[in-house]
Amino acid sequence: MMSKTIRFKSCVTGAALLLFTISLSPSTLKAQDPIEIAAIDIGVTAGNLVFLPAKGISVSMGLVSGALSYLLTGGNVDLTKQIWQDTTQGPYLITPELARRAIGQRPELLEQK
Repeated sequence: MMSKTIRFKSCVTGAALLLFTISLSPSTLKAQDPIEIAAIDIGVTAGNLVFLPAKGISVSMGLVSGALSYLLTGGNVDLTKQIWQDTTQGPYLITPELARRAIGQRPELLEQK
């Protein structure tokens, strides 16, 4: 049981680091102005400073709540799976694309061909 928890945590940590590295790649940004690129990077980083700990707490609480629901309901596997699915699904990191989808596409930031 302990090795699965450690494996899950290492997978989540690895995925978060991979997504963070990808989000800093200039090729993923659509803004052409260096000031806008810096602003996007600063905004995404500041957002992740709040979002990552909150997501970690949410996932941890969901895992504990799911386990408790299994114990307290006499082994209701469907309820436990639903709690775990709801609390562990992504996103695990705010990316520039995720931020754009959240606020809507701005035509001035789209790449002009």
